[in-house]
Amino acid sequence: MRIGDKSLGMNQDICRRDFLDSVLLASGGLLLEGLNPAQILAQKTTEDERAEWNGPSGVGDYRGSNGNTWEVMQAGHAIRDGIYDTLPADTINTDEIYDLVVVGGGISGLAAALKFQKEAGHGRTCLILENHPMFGGEAKRNEFDVDGHRLYAPQGSNLNVPPSPGTFLDKFFSSIGLDYTKAAYVPWGGSYPKMPLSQTSYSWIYMMPSNFGFYFGAKFGQRPGMWLVDPWGKKLEGAPLPAKIRAEMLKWWNETGSVDKSPDEYYSDDDPKLRYYDTITQEDRIIKEQGISRETVRMFVSPLAATGYGLGCDALSGRLYDDWYHLTRDDNRYSFPGGNGVIARHELKALLPNALPGPVTLENIVRSPVDFSLLDLPRNAVRIRLRSTVVRVEHEREPEKSDFVHVTYLREGKTYRLKARSVVMACQGVFARHVIRDLPQTHREAYSKFYYAAHLSLNVAVRNWRFLHKLGISGGLWFDGLGLWTEVRNPMTCGYDEKTFGPDSPTVLTLYVPFMYPGMSTDEQGNKGRYELLSIPFRDFERKVREQFVDMFSRSGLDPQRDIAGIISNRWGHAFITPAPGFFYGRDGKLGPREVLRNQPFGRIAFGHSDIGGEPAADWAIMEGARAAGQAIKVLG
Repeated sequence: MRIGDKSLGMNQDICRRDFLDSVLLASGGLLLEGLNPAQILAQKTTEDERAEWNGPSGVGDYRGSNGNTWEVMQAGHAIRDGIYDTLPADTINTDEIYDLVVVGGGISGLAAALKFQKEAGHGRTCLILENHPMFGGEAKRNEFDVDGHRLYAPQGSNLNVPPSPGTFLDKFFSSIGLDYTKAAYVPWGGSYPKMPLSQTSYSWIYMMPSNFGFYFGAKFGQRPGMWLVDPWGKKLEGAPLPAKIRAEMLKWWNETGSVDKSPDEYYSDDDPKLRYYDTITQEDRIIKEQGISRETVRMFVSPLAATGYGLGCDALSGRLYDDWYHLTRDDNRYSFPGGNGVIARHELKALLPNALPGPVTLENIVRSPVDFSLLDLPRNAVRIRLRSTVVRVEHEREPEKSDFVHVTYLREGKTYRLKARSVVMACQGVFARHVIRDLPQTHREAYSKFYYAAHLSLNVAVRNWRFLHKLGISGGLWFDGLGLWTEVRNPMTCGYDEKTFGPDSPTVLTLYVPFMYPGMSTDEQGNKGRYELLSIPFRDFERKVREQFVDMFSRSGLDPQRDIAGIISNRWGHAFITPAPGFFYGRDGKLGPREVLRNQPFGRIAFGHSDIGGEPAADWAIMEGARAAGQAIKVLG
C-alpha cells in the first residue's frame, strides 16, 4: 500500500482479476529491449505466486476463465521456446481419429463446428480443442456480484449489428436461435430526470449526443480538470484547445460524424479507389482529403480509430476509413449482457443442447450455467475439449498425398496426439503460424503481414452512477490518462435483476485502453504495446483507474471507497487485427495476405479465424469459420 491508497479504496475487499493474453503474446516471440514475457514473469514460480498471478475471477461460468491461465501461458512459452520442435518421449497417442479437428473454441471455431455438423453428413465426427478453461475466445464476460445483484460486462468482443434479412448471417443467427427482436431494455426508473442511454459500450463514443462530455485535465492546463458537456452543440466553445485544432475538430465532425452518406456513395469491394486507399494510411487519407492536420488527427481522430482496431490512423490502411459514416449515424447496435459471449453460448446450445439446459431464450442463454461434464463425451458428434493447448499441427506425410493430419496438444501437464482427416485453424493467425510445422513459405509470408494490437479492457462495477448524471452526462471522452472513454449501458432485461434502471442503480463502466505510439510502424506499435501491457502489474492498473475516477468524478460526488464495488482487468496481447496498408489487396502484384489463406486449404488444413477478414468482429469470425469448414468438407469428399 502506498500513501493515499486507502482513500482510493485500494484496501477494499473487491472482485479483482489480473490476466493477459500471454499465450498468444508468447507465441509471437516478443523480444523488446532484451526482455521477453518469460523473463518478466520468471519470479512467479511458486503455487502461491501462480495463484496470485491468476487472481480472483468473479463468479459464474467464467470464474477462473478470464484470459489465459498460468498453465496456458506456460504452454505458450514452451511453443515459443521450441520445446515441441521434437515431440516429448512420453507423448500419449490417444488412438482417436476425427473427421474434423477445430483448433480454437471461439466464435469462429464454434461456427465451423456448426457448419460441419449440418453439412458434413451423418456419422461425421468433430473435436474442438480450446486452450482456455472456457469456450468463447475473446467473446467472454466478467461477472460481478454487487450487493446481491449479478452484473455482466464484456472482456473483449462486444459490439454487434443485426444482419440484413435473408443474408448468411441472418440465417446463421436464426439457426442458433438468437433473435434480436427479443432484446428488450430495462426502463428508466427513480426520481432523477430521464436521460438517453447508450445500448452498447460503443454508441456514444461514435454518436456523441448532447449528454456526452469531453474532459480536459492537467495536460491541458486544467487544475482541477473540467468537463465540457455537449461539446458539438456548443461548437467546442470553452474547450482549452488552440483555435486551429478546435476548427479542425469541428470540420472533421461535420464532414464525417454528422453527415449521412447515401448507399450509392459507398464503394464496392473491387472499386479502384479502395485499392488506392489500401496503399496509404488512414492518417494520410484524412490529411489529403479533408485538410486536417496530423496533430489533430493524432490527438482526436486516432483514439476513435483505436476503439475498433487498437491502433490509430497512422498505423491502419486507408481502406478502412469509410466505416466512420456507418458508425456515427447508425444506432441499430447491440451489446448483450457480457458482450458477444451470448453468441458463443447460443452456438454451444445449438451444438450440444443439454450442455446449456433450458429453452433457447436470451434470458436462459445468459443465466443458465454450462454443464461442463457434457462437453467431451464419446457419444457426442461434436466434442469440446477445454484446457487443451495445441502445440503441433502437421500432415502425416506430403500434404498433397496425406490422408491425415497429426494434432498434438497439451492438457494438464501431459502431451497428447491424435489424428484428423481435416483441420480448421480457428485460432488467431499469430498462433496458427507457430503450431503448423509444415506451413509453406507462401503462407508464412502472408502471416508475417498480420499485425496485432495489444489492448486492455477494464470493467469497473459501481454501486450507482449518480456522479455522472449530476454532470449531465451518461458518457464521456478524456484526452489524458488511462483509457479513452466510458458510457453507461442501458442493460437488457435478460441480464439485469432490477425492474428499472437509473442513476441509483448498480452498473459496470467499461474502459478500453489502447497502446498507441504514433510514428512507429504498425508492427512496432503492437510489440511495444504488448511489452507495456505485460510489464504493468494489476495493482498499478487498479490504482490508475481509481485515481482517474477521483480526478474526473470526485467533485460530482464519487467516493471510490464507497462507490466502486469491483475492478476486473482484462489484458489482450493480440486483441485486434490491425490491417496496415497492403493488407487487403497486396503489394507488388502479390495477393493480399488474407487471400493467400482464404482461397484454398493447405493440404487438409483450412484457415478460419476472424482476423482473415481484416475486421476484429463477430460477424467476420462466423463467416470465416463457416467458410473454412466448407473447405474442410470438400477435402473429405
